[in-house]
Amino acid sequence: MATTFGIEEEFIFLDPITLRPADVAEQAFAQLTSEPAWAPFTHREFLASQVEHASRVFTDLADAESALNAFRRRIADEATRLGVLVASIGTTPDANAFPVVAHVERYERIVRDMAGLIGDHQFSGQHVHIGVPDREAGVVALNAVRPWLPLLTAMAGNSPFFRGYDTGYESWRTIQLRRWPTAGSPPRFRNAADYDRRIRALIGMAGITDLHLVMWNVRLSEQLPTVEFRMADAQLTAEDAILIAAVCRGLVEYALDTAGGPPREADIPMELLSAAVMHAAHTGLRGVLYDPVTRGPSEARVVLDRLLERIGPYLDRSGDAPRVADLVARLLQKGTGAIRQRAAFRRAGIEGLERLYSTTICDDPDRRRAA
Repeated sequence: MATTFGIEEEFIFLDPITLRPADVAEQAFAQLTSEPAWAPFTHREFLASQVEHASRVFTDLADAESALNAFRRRIADEATRLGVLVASIGTTPDANAFPVVAHVERYERIVRDMAGLIGDHQFSGQHVHIGVPDREAGVVALNAVRPWLPLLTAMAGNSPFFRGYDTGYESWRTIQLRRWPTAGSPPRFRNAADYDRRIRALIGMAGITDLHLVMWNVRLSEQLPTVEFRMADAQLTAEDAILIAAVCRGLVEYALDTAGGPPREADIPMELLSAAVMHAAHTGLRGVLYDPVTRGPSEARVVLDRLLERIGPYLDRSGDAPRVADLVARLLQKGTGAIRQRAAFRRAGIEGLERLYSTTICDDPDRRRAA
């Protein structure tokens, strides 16, 4: 039976001239949740300029891609109705000193607890849930995927700009998140009981009032029998999002299938993993990355090939291999979302970014022709 997965995408509304956040999410949420097709999958998010699409559960990659594009088309139409732009990006090109937060009691409490930290908490991500049999299997997967988090971060970089300047990073969102009390990558756990004991010990510390505020790059879901990958920036296109989801599913299947056998990758110390993820957020796929096989730096393409070699049998089993091969070739040819954003800005400044966001939000040929 195919491993199940789900995808959460956060979208941000922007002023089409300044590309600053446009706080119209409440109106968009009200409209989308009035429609039976979208009500179960549309959620409020932290910022007053954000809406989240939490997908249904999938087993088929093509089915997931179709569903993601359908929601993206609908939210793009809603943005047009509201006179704004909607984008799928990790950070906005410009932002206010302090964001407007959605009028939700939990979010308002987080602002009170976290205080000035919230000024930089202006970003959007993609979260991928991969089904696992139980929490013990989930911890096995967590431990196994940790060494690959630098590569996954590099593949998903889509936040080069913030507050009017180029940060020099491919994933500035990753850097912003490092200020969060439980940001970054998780430690290694002995078993599910160890995981549960350690996350519960965090409650009451540094504004962590519930387990959903444990914001590691990968964690166990507290509501679903899944491993939740959280390292990805919001992705420019549904194709980009689908590639991240397929690789995460392949990694979990690889981890569970090889559990108990001779280790093919060494564990990575916390201090090295932290530095390797930050390095990946900076360079993306343009240089060297941490290589879990050699335990040192290798060219990014080499590390990517090593990952694909390991998850290849699982991509074959799920039928994902041809589509993933196409998407990897596209990624290597066109670059990450950060690379494409920088290229658009070099060509035409803010107008270039506006066109990029408009034409990549969904697979609508009319939008591409209009641009």
